[in-house]
Amino acid sequence: MEDDHMYSNVADGQISAPPPSSSYMEDPMVEAIQLSASAINPPNVRVGPEDFQLLKVLGKGGYGKVFQVRKTTGTDSGKIFAMKVLQKATIVRNQKDTAHTKAERNILEAVKSPFICDLLYAFQTGGKLYLILEYLSGGELFMHLEREGMFMENVAKFYLSEIVVALEHLHQQGIIYRDLKPENILLDCYGHVKLTDFGLCKEEIEGD
Repeated sequence: MEDDHMYSNVADGQISAPPPSSSYMEDPMVEAIQLSASAINPPNVRVGPEDFQLLKVLGKGGYGKVFQVRKTTGTDSGKIFAMKVLQKATIVRNQKDTAHTKAERNILEAVKSPFICDLLYAFQTGGKLYLILEYLSGGELFMHLEREGMFMENVAKFYLSEIVVALEHLHQQGIIYRDLKPENILLDCYGHVKLTDFGLCKEEIEGD
């Protein structure tokens, strides 16, 4: 996202959320992208932006930014996560963007695999959606490929085998990934593959 003004409320490492305008809240498309936090967050645990300390920006795109954050309260206090912050007002302008956001939300809620990026918490304010994902310190596979030029055969087989297992798991859930590229494959601290970015996935493929 090019407009950093929408993140001007991020200061001194804390993330807050301004109230949305009344005209925005009347938008009927907003309801379509509400998060079902109860399916993700631990029972009886309320989580919000104030529970996380901003460390740095990891990336940005058309809908928002991804921050490296540290949880400062309760369960997982002190643990590092990746916080994906999405602007509802930007998403609801286009039905396709709304569908992509819903698909990513649904898949992250439903799919659990050692080779797919895990969603730990989810919550929202009037104007933003927050997805708290595991922080993957190994970076993008693209970065490693660019640095090496090419992978040795045994390394390529290792990565491919884990990617295949991840895709097979998605297919068993009736999901087609549709956005496989090195930029969407992250590595954890042990060098294992984690698929991320599920906005272009197609769900419920049985019978198609």
